[in-house]
Amino acid sequence: MAGLLTTHQVQDLLKVDRTTIYRMVEAGRLPAIRVGKQWRFEAEEVERWLHERTTLATLERRPHASDKHAADGLRALLPLECVQMIQDAFAETLGVMMVTTDMVGRPITQVSHPCGFFAALMQDANAIAHCINTWQQLAAAPAIEPRLSPSEMGLLCARGLIRVGSELKGMVVVGGIAPDQWPPGDDWLSELARAFGADEARVKANVQNVYRLDREQQVKALRAVQRVADIFSHIAIIRQGSDATPLPEE
Repeated sequence: MAGLLTTHQVQDLLKVDRTTIYRMVEAGRLPAIRVGKQWRFEAEEVERWLHERTTLATLERRPHASDKHAADGLRALLPLECVQMIQDAFAETLGVMMVTTDMVGRPITQVSHPCGFFAALMQDANAIAHCINTWQQLAAAPAIEPRLSPSEMGLLCARGLIRVGSELKGMVVVGGIAPDQWPPGDDWLSELARAFGADEARVKANVQNVYRLDREQQVKALRAVQRVADIFSHIAIIRQGSDATPLPEE
């Protein structure tokens, strides 16, 4: 790709409608420039953006050593395509990132609505381990109600618990939320980039590409994350009951 792309050309590349393109531009998720009354997209920037999203999706789907047990867990109980669509819709509406994991922090969905700072950090095959570590800490947190706490990348996150019967099967995690004191200093960003195996210049260039929520919006996000978790719990319980019910004899 070379030069400037039109909205229509970007639609063809991303396989989304025009309204979605405009929402992504307004939210700062897709780099664009104004040319008169029209949006234009630098081909190199779009190519880099696509590469980051493809890399991120690959990292999220990377096989885990204990995935052989996943058939007995949350992944087997949920219709993942449907779950992804629900998660995407809530994340975009709330203006946050969102992901669903099992209780040991393994993601079973792709990250919805990822912010640019997160995407900039997720360039190395081992970067997802830092996220899983944060998600494991959230799973072990004693608080029953969702509560915001800092992740390894310095952004705030919280989790809602997915219960199936008396068992905790997984979590819905919201994140990408900037704390009051943001951005951090250059030295901290340099250290973070090294830890994640990311390009330092790209990380610093995206430090403002995070989600800023006021107190009311934070409360709304905390309520919503448990609501989404409850929806997934309900779906899992129904599917589990359906699997356990024998088919009638003909």
